[in-house]
Amino acid sequence: MASFYAAWAALQAGDKADFADSIFHLVREKYRSLVGSCSPAHARHKSLAGIVMTRGLDLRHAQVVALSTGTKCINGEYLSDQGQVVNDCHAEVTARRALLRFLYSQLELFLSKRPEDWEESIFVRHKECGYRLRDNIHFHMYISTSPCGDGRLNSPYEITSDLHSGRHLMRKHRSHLRTKIESGEGTVPVRCRGPVQTWDGVLQGEQLITMSCTDKITRWNILGLQGALLSHFVEPVYLHSMTVGSLRHTGHLGRVLNQRQERLGPLPATHRRNQPLLSGLSSAEYQQPGKASCVSVNWTLGDAQLEVVNTSTGRRRDSGTPSRLCKHTLFTRWNRLYRKSGIHVSGSVENQLIYCEAKMAARPYQTVKQQWFRSLQETGLGTWVKKPPEQEQFLLSV
Repeated sequence: MASFYAAWAALQAGDKADFADSIFHLVREKYRSLVGSCSPAHARHKSLAGIVMTRGLDLRHAQVVALSTGTKCINGEYLSDQGQVVNDCHAEVTARRALLRFLYSQLELFLSKRPEDWEESIFVRHKECGYRLRDNIHFHMYISTSPCGDGRLNSPYEITSDLHSGRHLMRKHRSHLRTKIESGEGTVPVRCRGPVQTWDGVLQGEQLITMSCTDKITRWNILGLQGALLSHFVEPVYLHSMTVGSLRHTGHLGRVLNQRQERLGPLPATHRRNQPLLSGLSSAEYQQPGKASCVSVNWTLGDAQLEVVNTSTGRRRDSGTPSRLCKHTLFTRWNRLYRKSGIHVSGSVENQLIYCEAKMAARPYQTVKQQWFRSLQETGLGTWVKKPPEQEQFLLSV
């Protein structure tokens, strides 16, 4: 880790811009190579995100391991109590879910019990029943437009004293948590005490509330990209850099991400306050005009083709079946690792696992998450709004 940042610091400004541009070109070219099998309507996008894996800062063997498009969230009426829909189809969120599939595939190499397969994995064994990333493995995210929420410079609530100046006036909700608008675009600030979402309320027409992408990226910078389930097996996986295309102000975005961590307090040795290296492109990427598409596509290294998801229903557009990114599908892959590992989850009863109990059993992860939620409230930045709990109470046979 330290060697990566030392190497980055040694780069000249022009080299850093070249690095960011290279990450962008890798993601764009991979996307273009994949959309040939899609209809023109599915290939059109207003937001593209991808994750590139490097070994150190060497781009000669860099690989795009996950990518996605999308700018919308599910309609509340399509929520699933079996974990069979994708709630949030914003590009950076689904790209991170696509990365989870890559991480699972790398852990599954250890199930073969062949040392030659272990050597291919980006993970190495670490402690009992655990793994960590190899020292030189780094992940870099590209987002074609600044993440929605407080990190986006030109949001409607942003007021400047001078239209030709980058200087901003103080405003009431600066750095606050913000939520997305169901089936639409844009965000609104969270109240100090966020609303409690209920299953029957959402199904009866109350707007479904989803946290902004800025807020979710901040969460990844503390808890890691791997989420609660994979925390049973791996140490936190963090982003090393983030490149933003258009609608960007990396200085403002950096302040937002860092301010959320200021009063967090000491963290356990397993976690850290991650600060990804933020960069813009040497020239802003062209933004496609017009209304955003109601589809999101995703791809993970190893997939033969893109998957197209209907953002309104959170399911595959072609068949209406569950997406490969949904909770149920990822939980099924986790269960395979769980059965081989010998670890015990307190929520397992009568040969069945409950999704939310499996997540809660990742105690260090949950402890840090609650610590971070408290720090947000104590600093007056708002309360993280959760989905109705019923969506995470589904069972999986062991």
